Amino acid sequence: MTDLVYPAGDVLQYPRPSVNHPGPFPLSAGEMLPVIEPSGIVCGKARRDWCHGGSKLLHPVVHLHIIDRDSNIYLQKRSAGKDLYPGYWDTAVGGHVCFGETAEEALYREASEELGLTAFNPVRLETYVWETATEKEFVFVYATVGHPELFPNVEEVQEGRWFGIHELDKSLKRGMFTPVFRHEFSRIRETLEKML
Repeated sequence: MTDLVYPAGDVLQYPRPSVNHPGPFPLSAGEMLPVIEPSGIVCGKARRDWCHGGSKLLHPVVHLHIIDRDSNIYLQKRSAGKDLYPGYWDTAVGGHVCFGETAEEALYREASEELGLTAFNPVRLETYVWETATEKEFVFVYATVGHPELFPNVEEVQEGRWFGIHELDKSLKRGMFTPVFRHEFSRIRETLEKML
């Protein structure tokens, strides 16, 4: 898949009207995410809290891995205010694609918001579906090589630091990393090393 494919016309908004949710107002308030088919075709939109509240609507997210030529990878420690895995180490950048954005537009927006990173060349490594008990995400995985000066936004990121890849291998069993990071790193570790 190259990217998300938005239809020319309007799309369904979730949840569909019911006794509990009589219509789109005030459901349209808040961050709206695209609801997609596994092919990347956008078939609807829903608020973030609805996507994370057990609806299992497939929605896209972006992850960016930052590695340098000395085999170090930059990770962020999620802020204490995050609703999922506060205080856990995670990919350098991660966030939702907002309705109307492409995956790459969301990647640059999230990198700027979380780390003040604006000048980088992302390479898409893969896409996959990540499912938990409450949500289902379509993950666009990117990487970039370099050792940029980063400015973590304290509202988004508690802290950030560089980990040696071999140090990271030893640390993964300690329970200080998000489950999605552990899963994703095992999928792309060899690819990251080949980029150096």
